[in-house]
Amino acid sequence: METLPDTFIAETFIVIGGLLLLGLLTDVLGRYTFLPRVTLLLLFGFLIGPAMLDVLPAPRVSWEPFISSLALMMIGFLLGEKLCLSSLRKSGKRIINISLSAVIITAFIVFAGLTLLGFSIAVALLLAAIATATDPAATLDVVTESGQHNAFTETILGVVAIDDVWGLLAFGVLFAIAETIHVGTGANAILIHMLRDLGGAILLGVLLGLPLSWLSGRLRGGELNLVEALGMVLLCGGLAMWFEVSYLLSAVTLGAVVANVSRHRERSFRAISHIEHPFLILFFVLAGASLEPAVINGFGLLAVGYIGFRIVGRVLGGWLGCPRHLCPASMSRWIGWTLMPQAGVALGMALVVQQRMPELGELIMPVVIGSTVLFEIFGPIMTRYAIRQTANH
Repeated sequence: METLPDTFIAETFIVIGGLLLLGLLTDVLGRYTFLPRVTLLLLFGFLIGPAMLDVLPAPRVSWEPFISSLALMMIGFLLGEKLCLSSLRKSGKRIINISLSAVIITAFIVFAGLTLLGFSIAVALLLAAIATATDPAATLDVVTESGQHNAFTETILGVVAIDDVWGLLAFGVLFAIAETIHVGTGANAILIHMLRDLGGAILLGVLLGLPLSWLSGRLRGGELNLVEALGMVLLCGGLAMWFEVSYLLSAVTLGAVVANVSRHRERSFRAISHIEHPFLILFFVLAGASLEPAVINGFGLLAVGYIGFRIVGRVLGGWLGCPRHLCPASMSRWIGWTLMPQAGVALGMALVVQQRMPELGELIMPVVIGSTVLFEIFGPIMTRYAIRQTANH
C-alpha cells in the first residue's frame, strides 16, 4: 500500500494550523475595523496566495477541494433549517413576497443584461443564479450594531434568513440548464438533465433526512448528536457527488427534512453550527487565495456588468416585492439596498461551477470573488444607511 511522504503530511498540518490561527487573528481584527470579517479573510487569502506572496505550498491543491466541499455541505444543511414550515408561516406574507421577488427579479436582470452585453447564455445563467445569494451574517451584524428594533429591521432579518434558500433552489435549476447548454445538447436533454440533477438531489436529501430525523429524537449526548449529524451530512454530500447531483441542494433538503420532521431538530443544527467556524475560515481564506488579478482584469466588462445588474436587480426586486398594501413607502424605497452583502453562499456556488465546469469556472470565479469583496465592503454600509433613513418612519 502506497503511503504519503512525511513531508507532505507535515506541510499539510502546518498550513492548516497556520491558516486557522492567522484566520482567527483576522477574525479578531474584523471587530475593530469597518471591514466585515469575511472581507478580511478573503483579502488575507489573496495576500498569501499565488498572486501576491505565494507562501502556500503545493499540498493545498490536494486537500483544498475537500475542505471547501465540507464547508459548503455544512452551509447547505444549516440553510435547510430556514425552510421549516412553521417558521415560514410566522414570517408573514411580506417577507415571503420580498424574498421571492428579490431572487426572481435579480436573476432575470443579471441574465438579460449579461446576454445583451454579448456573453454566452451559460455564463449569464450561472452568474444570474449566483447574484441571488446574500450574506445573512453581515446583515445581522449591522442590524445588531444599529440598535434598531422595528418593522424594517425585522423584515430585513426575515428576508435574508430565507433569501439564500430560494437562491440555492434557483441555482440548482439554472445550473442544470447552463451545464446542458454548455455541453451542447437539445431542449429535451436540458429538461431530463434538470430533472435528474434536481430530483436526484432532493430525493437523496429526503431519504437521508428521514432516518436522521428519527435518530435526533433518541440520542441525547452532545457528542452523539455531533456524530450522527456530521456523519449524515458527509454521507449525503458524498453520495450526491457519487451520483453526480447537486450536493448543495441535497444538503439543503437534508436540513429541511430534519427541520420539519424531527421533534428535536435543534440538536442536529446546533451540533453542526458548533464545528462549522474553523472550516469557514479555511474556506474563505482559500477562496481569496484563488483570485488572480490578471484573470479578472481580462474580464472587466463581465465583472462591471455583473455588479451593476445585481445592484439594479436587488433594488428593483425589493421595491416590487414590497407593494403599498404590505409595506410603508420608506420600506419599499430602502429594502432592496439592504440585500447587497454577499459572501459564503455565492462563493460556494462559484466553486461548484469551477468543479463541474472548469472552463466556465475560470471565468466566473474571479468575478464572484472580486464582486464579493466589493459587496462585503459597501453592502453593510448601505444597510446601515438604509436603517438610519427608516428609523423615524
